[in-house]
Amino acid sequence: MNLSKMIDLANGSGGTLYVMALLLLVALTVIIERSRHLLHTQRAGEDLMRLLRDDPQLRSPAAQGQLERHAGQPQARMIGAMNREDRLVSRETAAGHLEEALMHEAPLLDRSLWVLDTVITLAPLLGLFGTIIGMFRAFSVLDDVQNGASQVTGGIAEALIATACGLFIAMLGLLFFNWLSTRVRVIVHQLETIKVMLLNRREALDTTSGPRLKAA
Repeated sequence: MNLSKMIDLANGSGGTLYVMALLLLVALTVIIERSRHLLHTQRAGEDLMRLLRDDPQLRSPAAQGQLERHAGQPQARMIGAMNREDRLVSRETAAGHLEEALMHEAPLLDRSLWVLDTVITLAPLLGLFGTIIGMFRAFSVLDDVQNGASQVTGGIAEALIATACGLFIAMLGLLFFNWLSTRVRVIVHQLETIKVMLLNRREALDTTSGPRLKAA
């Protein structure tokens, strides 16, 4: 299929194929950007969880290097929030502050996924709309008695391309949307786990250092 034929098909769909090409570009941009970001964040969470298990006090040069390396990640910000916490406050207060920090981080993880969700819903509808316009064009040839049935069926086949394109974009988007949503859930679970690990580490340090005063 040459370029002129593709342009003719796009024009025959009422321009909806142009819009779907734009939707595909937007979907691929979101998929690539979110995939790279979430995979990097997930790996950072795995590193920091391993670090908390191996070095609970995070005092070794290696631990400090890891924290500095992942400073921009939500898991590292959770650890920073605990490190800034007053040692005199109760576990319940510290847990509340960590939960607040987690609630600030969670909405940032699924940023832009609503765009992919919109593309998944919109692409098949645009494809159907383009097919309907193409059908009108295909049946318009019946006004001329010299046109044969082959022209009508050929026009219908071309009109269905819009629906096929819309379904393809939706299926591709749905596949990656579910995969990205799973990555978000994994990272949120990492944040919850790190919160519990930090609270347990704090309690263990308080136990070894003697009685802890209650905050007024």
